[in-house]
Amino acid sequence: MVSVILGLLSALLFAASATLQQHAAHGAAVAAPAPTKQTGVAVALPVVRTARKLIRDRVWLLGTAANVAGSLVQAAALYFGSVAVVQVVLVSQLIFTLWLSAHWDRRRPSVMELGSAIAICAGIAIFLSVPGTAPQAGDANRGRVLIATFCAAALVGVLVLVSAGRHHKVRAVPIAIAAGVFFAISAALLKITTDELFHEGVAATATDWPGYVLIVANVSGFILEQDAFATGTLPPAVTAMTITNPVVSYIVGVLAFHAHFPSSIGGLAALAGASVLVILGVAGLAHSPAVMRHKAPT
Repeated sequence: MVSVILGLLSALLFAASATLQQHAAHGAAVAAPAPTKQTGVAVALPVVRTARKLIRDRVWLLGTAANVAGSLVQAAALYFGSVAVVQVVLVSQLIFTLWLSAHWDRRRPSVMELGSAIAICAGIAIFLSVPGTAPQAGDANRGRVLIATFCAAALVGVLVLVSAGRHHKVRAVPIAIAAGVFFAISAALLKITTDELFHEGVAATATDWPGYVLIVANVSGFILEQDAFATGTLPPAVTAMTITNPVVSYIVGVLAFHAHFPSSIGGLAALAGASVLVILGVAGLAHSPAVMRHKAPT
């Protein structure tokens, strides 16, 4: 229960971060001049200009602070619970994000949004309440975590290559998926690092590899996240990351943390039902009229 409560708080903070940073990054992308040639310099210069604007933007900095706070709360949640459970609870970030976006735009949620939000909540409730569905916390197999990290890096490389040269409205989705993959791996590494920090101390953590790989994965995911926010609409980008994160986390939790996949008919049915509800809820939110108002720069 403690990990679930902390996971919900972390989701709220991440949603606030996403909303604030998207508004700041979207404005910076609109203001940036389009390059005339797709050379390395032509691509790099607008990115540098956008970054310089963002680091002076109070809204973006506030979103960054919310992101840091969310990461700290997520670390506490992972310490008390399993990677799969905490990351699935973080799916609620999408609901918080759309609620904050509606508040920002001063509008009421539509019937479709409310129904989709209820579907997501019902899916998470089923996942957490049916015995044997949610994997319990287990000891990490570091070798398998390292293999998972290499596989994730290879997958992200493929997604980035596939998205290269595509229109920004299409490009945002694979980039957001790549960010979700890195954030899932970061969660696994964060759990290892947090456990080691509390049980073996700072010295042991500072001389071990998971903490340093965590930094690389988290920074890489953060850069991809900002790119998705700057090139696409907020809800589809957050939707892609929100779904990818728990799926990859569930797989890593089962394969690398000695967690058990549901073996009973009830557990399998609950897992399937929860997955369908969450997917339908996310799809409904992603295609709602309110979501479509957040257009990317043309």
